[in-house]
Amino acid sequence: MTEDERRMAAKAQLSSSVVRPSSLVDTHCHLDWPAFDADRAEVIQRAIEASVTRMVTIGVDVASSRRAIELAEQYPAVYAAVGVHPNNAAAFNNDTLSAIRELAQHPKVVALGEIGLDNYWKKVAPAVQARAFVTQLELAAEIGKPVIIHSRETTADILALLEQHVARHPSRVMPGILHSFAGSIAAAQRAFELGFLIGFSGPVTFKKSQALRELARSAPLDRFVLETDAPFLTPEPRRGRRNEPANVRTIAEYLAHERPISVEEIARRTTANAARLFGWMN
Repeated sequence: MTEDERRMAAKAQLSSSVVRPSSLVDTHCHLDWPAFDADRAEVIQRAIEASVTRMVTIGVDVASSRRAIELAEQYPAVYAAVGVHPNNAAAFNNDTLSAIRELAQHPKVVALGEIGLDNYWKKVAPAVQARAFVTQLELAAEIGKPVIIHSRETTADILALLEQHVARHPSRVMPGILHSFAGSIAAAQRAFELGFLIGFSGPVTFKKSQALRELARSAPLDRFVLETDAPFLTPEPRRGRRNEPANVRTIAEYLAHERPISVEEIARRTTANAARLFGWMN
């Protein structure tokens, strides 16, 4: 860390210790990405000043999972998830699994992720993606960690595999989040019945996302969390610019308007949902 980063980290630690009635959690961001190399400490501090008091930075392969842990060690407000993204699953093997298992033991690792299936980019054969996904689900059940699931254009397949997983391990399955959920209300209900949460991110604010807004209006308050997927999926009205964790407040404000309830209630309930999932005491 540079001297400036040390000062920012110390300031972040002080700020993150302040309890705010409207504290928020960004349950999914990628703070290790090069888009943040020039001002990472400032990005984290801006989030804290926007009352985003915890951020979960997500791994997509072994290397980025290690970087996520390094950031969690540097910044008290940052936590990590470790795992292999479906688009990086081509080389997934026993060595990969061993590395993820070891990384997952770190005290600031709160979940396995980003794992799942992707039918949009088509970079990896579906069977290979599924094998890596199921293997990491099994690991999560083994070590008692929740999962953060990527399900782009694969919601039905993800739910089918989760149902099989729950049937195999009815007493051991850890719940998780269907990240940046874009499925139907019926699909969301299936996820809820399995004990999973859904994540609302920037697309819920997009003008064409009518079905997603309908889901946002009807989803039970104890079944969703907020996320940015920063540096991606910037919400309106900032689309076209880099996303960052501070923008989770914009998503909270949008959901509060749609329901309609107060922003404070959205913040309180979604923060409690994240705390319950990740095992945070406060």
